[in-house]
Amino acid sequence: MTSSTPLPLVLAGPILRRLEPQRLAIWLVASQPLQAEFICPAGEAQVDCQVVAVAQHAFIHLLDIHFARPLPCNQLLEYDLLIDGQGIADWAPHLLYPGTRRPNLVLRDRLDQLLHGSCRKPHHPAADGLLCADRLLQACTTPADRPAVLLMTGDQVYADDVAGPMLRAIHVLIARLGLFDETLDGAVVADSQALYRHPACYYHRADLLPAQPRNETLRERFFGGKRKPIFSSSNADNHLVTFAEVMAMYLLVWSPVPWQLVNLDMPSGLSAPRQARYQQELPLIQAFADKLGQVARVMAHLPCLMIFDDHDITDDWNLSAQWEATAYGHPFSRRIIGNALLGYLLCQAWGNDPDACQALIGQCQALGSQPQDELIGELLRFQGWQFSLPSNPPLLVLDTRTRRWRSESSLAKPSGLLDWEALSELQLALLDHPSAIIVSPAPIFGVKLIETVQKVFSWLGYPLLVDAENWMAHRGAAQVILNIFRHSRTPGHYVVLSGDVHYSFVYEVLIRHRHRQRSPHLWQVTSSGIKNEFPRRLLDVLDRLNRWLYAPRSPLNWFTKRREMEVVPRTPSHSKAGERLWNGAGLGQVFFDEQGRPARVYQLDADGGEATEFIGRT
Repeated sequence: MTSSTPLPLVLAGPILRRLEPQRLAIWLVASQPLQAEFICPAGEAQVDCQVVAVAQHAFIHLLDIHFARPLPCNQLLEYDLLIDGQGIADWAPHLLYPGTRRPNLVLRDRLDQLLHGSCRKPHHPAADGLLCADRLLQACTTPADRPAVLLMTGDQVYADDVAGPMLRAIHVLIARLGLFDETLDGAVVADSQALYRHPACYYHRADLLPAQPRNETLRERFFGGKRKPIFSSSNADNHLVTFAEVMAMYLLVWSPVPWQLVNLDMPSGLSAPRQARYQQELPLIQAFADKLGQVARVMAHLPCLMIFDDHDITDDWNLSAQWEATAYGHPFSRRIIGNALLGYLLCQAWGNDPDACQALIGQCQALGSQPQDELIGELLRFQGWQFSLPSNPPLLVLDTRTRRWRSESSLAKPSGLLDWEALSELQLALLDHPSAIIVSPAPIFGVKLIETVQKVFSWLGYPLLVDAENWMAHRGAAQVILNIFRHSRTPGHYVVLSGDVHYSFVYEVLIRHRHRQRSPHLWQVTSSGIKNEFPRRLLDVLDRLNRWLYAPRSPLNWFTKRREMEVVPRTPSHSKAGERLWNGAGLGQVFFDEQGRPARVYQLDADGGEATEFIGRT
């Protein structure tokens, strides 16, 4: 497609977001403002559509649909979006399953089945785990077979780890759609166009950090002496900087349509090693793009809820009070973080809770016509990223990134994942429910050996080296979350869904409490990554050592907070040598019984192989 070819009307979407009996949120991006008519034979609907311009030819449409009467539950409900009289079958036929004329959805009366996963890196060589959901939907024969929701529990995009060919596609798409330019205060480049033309734009973005003598310490504090460019990610050679880059990334990871507008010709001026790296990454990006039609089809049929983790913004985001002071204390680093957070608001957060984000969306109407520092300030102060769904059982999704419990003993120590106020709100939300599903991007009950290694490195003053972010790394946050679980009026059954760690596991946890007739029963269910994996040999070693050192009856547990609980791992059905940790890209699938307990837990295989079941005690 040449630059003179008319743009597709719809660039991405529709993506189903929050679904309730009388409300549905839909996200869509078009090349011009649209008057879309929502059609659902199951009931009359009123559509409130907010349009946010992010480019000359890219307009985000946030459709908040209200139904006059509650939708019927457990039935296949067709829907359509008419644009100039044409439906989805006309302008996005890739979203339809064979034999259907319209996409459809199912409103479940309870959360008896869901899919979840995190960490979807486009250039990782593993297959895309979201393809598991596409295969599952094709195999569903009744509405009861359909998962109630797809939970994406962190790192939906990697703003800090971008392949060269993906960055090339981003820049071509920016030019094709006319995504807005911006000035860059405090950088060695004056604005976004200067960034895109700079010799360091590809694979050398660390060189674009402030270079004035007064900012030399800034570079050292970001890198920590480890030669890590832009903040702390070890793969940040192409870290996204501008809001235009962030928006283009979202379009390119969720829709096949923008790939029709780009080419992946190698940029000029790359050194021989960088050219070789580009050529190695190219087939990985091409393979990722080739399957996006199926991914988009899933997101048009399953309600999708999302929460950020660090890579959606930048590696180790808000790890410690010292990190925050450094990152937010300079206009350039603050802008980098703010741009990623702005993309998160428009592409992820609004669909989780339209009411909570309403005021911020209103402030986005002036994008492109005025500096965005004021809006970024509002985003950094916002405390409404967490959200809940009044389902059965209730679903509570935690923001473990921006409401942190800073260490009082040392600014360099890792912060707690939730502060006192956020933990108090969590306890209040849990009161008097018999069961609950909690989404915590990082596992609350993790692999003890790995947490111990993280603790040692943090104690030595190197938390960035080991991503020392776990619930037990901060004494105050750990104690309060355990006390919440022990509270006599909080649920007897909790299921904690997590990702982040690039491997999957299931723990059953019984917290001992001398004053409760029955101790609370928890299940830590971790699925990661959707398109990412842990180094296999290293994970095998850690798994084996963890089984030896921290077995349920190991005396070492008495030197940890596990002396107050019994932790029993479930065994993967394909375990060959007693493995408890399962390494492989895919999606988690959880079936719940009437009491909200996980009756069956699977890890679906991104390659299409047999699912792995985590088998509990009999």
